[in-house]
Amino acid sequence: MSLGDDQEGYGGAGQTRTRYPDRPGDVYGGARRSPRSSSRSLVTVVGVIVLLIAAIAFANRGGDDSSSSAEGAGGQPKASSTAASGDQPVATQSAGIPSGFAHTTQGAQSAAANYATVLVSADILKPTRRAEIVQQVFVSDKQAALTDKFNQAYSAAFLNKLGLDQNGNAAAGHTYVSRTVPIGTKVTSSSETTAAVEVWCTGLYGTAGADSTDPVTSDWFTMTLRLRWTAGDWKVDSFSQKDGPAPVPGDDKASSADDMAKAVEEYGGFTYAR
Repeated sequence: MSLGDDQEGYGGAGQTRTRYPDRPGDVYGGARRSPRSSSRSLVTVVGVIVLLIAAIAFANRGGDDSSSSAEGAGGQPKASSTAASGDQPVATQSAGIPSGFAHTTQGAQSAAANYATVLVSADILKPTRRAEIVQQVFVSDKQAALTDKFNQAYSAAFLNKLGLDQNGNAAAGHTYVSRTVPIGTKVTSSSETTAAVEVWCTGLYGTAGADSTDPVTSDWFTMTLRLRWTAGDWKVDSFSQKDGPAPVPGDDKASSADDMAKAVEEYGGFTYAR
């Protein structure tokens, strides 16, 4: 990611890294990218608090011998961890978020991919929509605490720095963009009631507008979601995020702010399945 918190391991607090561009200016106006922590880095900041609590319990629970189901010889992922299964996406939604995932490792991967697109989205910045996301995506015993953490992180002051009002809306003539596209998933451990899934993603984030100082750009990152089977579905117990893997940038010509805003408004998202 362009900006992000790299939370590797569950035993200690992560360090926040703020990365600025190597070049002196940006496409739409030249501002430094310090506000680009936006939903991505702050999702990690608030999520790591929940992650640390859950991880301590996870570590104290003892060995998880079920991880072999996701790995082949030598600890390497099986080919099935990257090959598409051909299964159809889920047919149900709650609050616009896919639900009713299969009680299998493939179902866990589908859940993780769909939840990643929601957790790193423009909707997470909107208070009303954020409440729906937390209720639908997270296990019930983590919802209250996480709601408070999200509300503190996405304060009116923070939203103002992004050029958004208290409801997470951009100013007239601007469109705030945060789109996530899962590239692939990998189960790193699983049991009858839990699963840890890594989701490799690319995405777009920034503000589209003629005078925007925070133009839309792309990034690459990996989210790790620890899921729990509860109430007949996979829900998120905790999550973390790190940069990459990222390919060598291409030489595509950047689109205009108007074209970018129009594309975000006209092209919908997908429901992801293995």
